[in-house]
Amino acid sequence: MKKIALVFAWLLTGGVALAQGHWVGTWGTAPQLVENNNNPPSPGLGNNSLRQIVQVSIGGERVRLKLTNEFSAGSTQIKAVELAVAKTAGSSSEIDESTTVSLTFDGQAGVTMPAKGKAVSDPVDFKIGPRENVAITIHYGSASSTSVSGHPGSRTTSYLKSGNTTNFSGATKTDHWYNILALEVEAPEEAGAVAILGNSITDGRGSTTNQQNRWADVLSRRLLDNEPTSQVGVLNMGIGGNCVLGGGLGPTASSRYQRDLLGQEGVKWIILFEAVNDLGGAGNGVQTAKRIIDVYKQIIREAHEKGIYVFGGTITPFKGNSYYSADHEKGRSTINQWIRTTKMLDGVIDFDEAVRNPLDPEAMQSKFLFENDWLHLNAQGYETMGGCVDLSLFTKTDPVSDAEDEEEPYDNNAVWIEAEDLPTEGSGTAFQLDEDATASKGKYLQTVVQTINTPTDSVYILAAHFTAPTADTYYIYGRVMCPTWDDDSYFVSVDGALNSNFVNGLQTASWDWKEFYHGNLKAGEHTLYIGSREDGACLDKLCITTNPEAPSGMGGTAVPTSITLQDAQESPIVSTEIFTLSGVRLTAQPTEGVYIEVRRAEDGSVLSRKVVVKP
Repeated sequence: MKKIALVFAWLLTGGVALAQGHWVGTWGTAPQLVENNNNPPSPGLGNNSLRQIVQVSIGGERVRLKLTNEFSAGSTQIKAVELAVAKTAGSSSEIDESTTVSLTFDGQAGVTMPAKGKAVSDPVDFKIGPRENVAITIHYGSASSTSVSGHPGSRTTSYLKSGNTTNFSGATKTDHWYNILALEVEAPEEAGAVAILGNSITDGRGSTTNQQNRWADVLSRRLLDNEPTSQVGVLNMGIGGNCVLGGGLGPTASSRYQRDLLGQEGVKWIILFEAVNDLGGAGNGVQTAKRIIDVYKQIIREAHEKGIYVFGGTITPFKGNSYYSADHEKGRSTINQWIRTTKMLDGVIDFDEAVRNPLDPEAMQSKFLFENDWLHLNAQGYETMGGCVDLSLFTKTDPVSDAEDEEEPYDNNAVWIEAEDLPTEGSGTAFQLDEDATASKGKYLQTVVQTINTPTDSVYILAAHFTAPTADTYYIYGRVMCPTWDDDSYFVSVDGALNSNFVNGLQTASWDWKEFYHGNLKAGEHTLYIGSREDGACLDKLCITTNPEAPSGMGGTAVPTSITLQDAQESPIVSTEIFTLSGVRLTAQPTEGVYIEVRRAEDGSVLSRKVVVKP
């Protein structure tokens, strides 16, 4: 879909087409909009100099740097950038000045990145060894210090100094990264990178600042010391506080995986290890787990299409933390059981088994605790995690898995309705039909008119007529994609005026099932009304069920427009009006096809609405 594809496109200003050669990421980080409390301190970025230190994984003799401005509201001007070998892993700003090289962008010393843009430098000769520390010094022109793209959880000290300078004595210190995205090396064809999707446990909360001892760092050192894997780079794509499905800090994993995993240079392997923040805030642990597994499956399918191996990391225990409950533990167990048994994955990394307490498997061993929060690990815990990974996973030569999990039936009585089949009460011009290969049947409806006030004109309202076979509690779920907070709601009502009834908080950057309604309904016919509220909201499919757990994937087979299919001759009809699925009234009964039949009493009142199928 064009709207989503643009999110992941490189917006290169002043850059050049990427140079030929086999490029592999040796260091990278997952960017986000930096929170206010993590913004650059005084004197700020504008017209000042910033030295940031990163520790690479594999070495090389030719490199290029990627910068990002994708979350910034305004442009960021870079006047010059230098690379040099750093003398420490971040505890000082000192460099080996003899190694300093200046970067260019399309042959120019600087580059201006527009809002939401990125930039890539020209390749430059710069020799770096495995796990060597590299200082990236940026000299800014105009740049905001309150709307900044960066990575707050650097666990590494950066140095900020007034003016255009390379002397960082007395510089202001800040333990964050700003604007830097990736460092890549030109490498042999056999070289490749593993990209790790994670949250704060991968980002390194509990590790030691400036000692580079996250579990991903431990894994990197082991890979480099092992001859068969000595050309494997490690890219830590963890974001502290991140969620797979919604909420949390930074863009969700479901919305960023194409950029942070599939979009990395030279990536040959992926590790999926994220879920704990979703589970900790879940209303239903098992339901949340199943939705996370659905995202995992989508990532696996897309990675396998590119020939990339995908490994699953089991979720570590968190009993003793506020996240813990019996219900949330069921969710963790659901994910871990799937990881250990599915044939879709190409391998398993059992972090849970490595750090859990044998006498209380729902909790981790106390010797691994960071600040006794029973969630994050200390340096010893990360050493154990990084040490438990089977390095032979990175020497696999078998084809990637082509297995698919067998899906358990969701609800044999559930009713599925394609959004594009919904008749409108009027012309429905507030909804635009669009196409997307990841939507059910490839089509969906996007709201194109914002109606924050309750819509009364029928062009803003979709209607689904259905029959409840028994009196029961019914749940109505919509498969939606609402990428931002200001396009994530609809007006929704069953059997009544929309009034001010609306469902909000549907934000999800990829297709996901969200609850639209639940309530007690009598047996008989009902009408679901969906009104436009915020433009940009996308609706793919509806599910009407008595199952309190949301569906997954694309759902079941849809019945056009309505619930009940009945023979047109089964009931006596006082008067009949025939409509097409788009709401156009017909003057004669069709002899074949699918249409809406409205039966009326002599006084003109509607007796029923139903979908009629004539072969």
